[in-house]
Amino acid sequence: MPPSTRRWLSLGFVALVIIVGLYHLIDFDQPLVVNEPIVVALNNNQFQWKDVPQQYPVSSMMALPTARPLHIPTIQFDFSWRKESKEEKDEREARMKAVKENFAHAWEGYKAHAWMKDEVAPLSGGSRETFGGWAATLVDSLDTLWIMGFKKEFMNAVSSLDKIDFSRSSGEEINVFETTIRYLGGFLSAYDLSGHASLLTKAVELGEMLYVAFDTPNRMPNTRWKWKDAATGKPQEAAAYTIVAEIGSLSLEFTRLSQLSGDPKYFDAVQRISEQFLRYQNQTRLAGMWPVIVTPENADFVSDNTFSLGAMSDSLYEYLPKVQYMLLGGLHKEYRDMYEAAIATAKQHNFFRPLNKDNLDILVSGLVKVYEGRVELVPEGQHLVCFAGGMIGIASQIFGLNDLSTARKLVDGCIWSYASTPAKIMPETFRLIPCKGDCMWNEAEWRKEVLNYQTEPEAIESVFILYRITGDTTLQDKAWDMFQAIEKHTRTDIAHASLIDVTLSIPAKSDRMESFWTAETLKYFFLIFSEPNVISLDEYVL
Repeated sequence: MPPSTRRWLSLGFVALVIIVGLYHLIDFDQPLVVNEPIVVALNNNQFQWKDVPQQYPVSSMMALPTARPLHIPTIQFDFSWRKESKEEKDEREARMKAVKENFAHAWEGYKAHAWMKDEVAPLSGGSRETFGGWAATLVDSLDTLWIMGFKKEFMNAVSSLDKIDFSRSSGEEINVFETTIRYLGGFLSAYDLSGHASLLTKAVELGEMLYVAFDTPNRMPNTRWKWKDAATGKPQEAAAYTIVAEIGSLSLEFTRLSQLSGDPKYFDAVQRISEQFLRYQNQTRLAGMWPVIVTPENADFVSDNTFSLGAMSDSLYEYLPKVQYMLLGGLHKEYRDMYEAAIATAKQHNFFRPLNKDNLDILVSGLVKVYEGRVELVPEGQHLVCFAGGMIGIASQIFGLNDLSTARKLVDGCIWSYASTPAKIMPETFRLIPCKGDCMWNEAEWRKEVLNYQTEPEAIESVFILYRITGDTTLQDKAWDMFQAIEKHTRTDIAHASLIDVTLSIPAKSDRMESFWTAETLKYFFLIFSEPNVISLDEYVL
């Protein structure tokens, strides 16, 4: 990208993303040219995914926008006028050091017990191959290593990437979404930070593989992909059914890969998906939002009746402002319109104020079901939906909207959810009672169903973003409370473990540490206690 253009980073997880970009009308009823089936010898050491011929080739590629990017308003609070006292600095740096030490503990456990495996088992000391067997924790955590200053560990990890072979996998089926966010996102974010060419080379190598998953009659991807069948030339069909986040959360990494490699095919691949979301946004059963389940095989994005900003949908909405608009330079107003339409619907139907003992003015985003035109709220909170506060905060800044109060209420709802359990940790899912009228506490009506906690990042992500937007240091204090509770209950002799039931004051642990613990959760805890110019929201897309 030219020096005048902002440098955008696909960090971690990330989280869960979609870019819409330019609006091109595509005729999905027009058949693509079909090549004869081909056979590829997977046992051939010379096998390359880029050599697999496309059976349904694209006749004309959609190109990245090339116009001069628009001015995008700053996001971060102006910290320059605030003088930090020595006591405040010492406290902040001590907290940052504690987060960094916990990352080092988890990383050393991974190195000792599961090096080059996907995950370490934090109780038994074993390892797991959960995402293709290509060292998910290593790749997903590269940017965190760099940000935290573990440069020697970073270089050691980068030097090990040659051992990753994308012509082999631990599974017969690949989750295209998980592979994209954990691996492709890991390579690209580390490259954006460090500039090490081998990382971009590895990203292109994986991109060539994933691109084959889009080789279907209507160019919609097979999201749960039989990769060996594709490599050996068997015809593919798009997925009959898939959750909307899996098909709608590929665009950040694919678009960034096109920007860095100069090859438009990756942007073209995800743009064809994005056009469908744009086309059908106002034709669903809850106009403005997309349903949780879609049918890529026949491009059906409207039939399902369940709508949520949470699990199975989250990243589709998250990156309307954060990626679709910013990464592409703000050149297409329609994507701001898409975001505003989706949030207007969510405000009307999904957001609710829950009954709580202290009568706090907070918000939670629930699930909505639509039955023959009747809209019904299911007052279920989710840890995954905590991203929404950060998303709305960023959108309020870049679009000049008056939504910071909504963003703060959603973030406060997540902070309250942490503080409200015996373990002081927010569960994955829970039930609440929506306020009706005065919202006064009623013990007889209160109930809550709590499940597990898997060290996920969404809550601290939004707390971090709101801190960087508002400069409110009380959010750092809340983040520290969250971190202390998580460390207390998840730390093991080897690494950190997921929790089974946070309704208990001492929750039992499960033998699982997902890669997003080191790739995202600890990264956001580190960043909220870092200097504000470290990964500035005005320089990077997180």
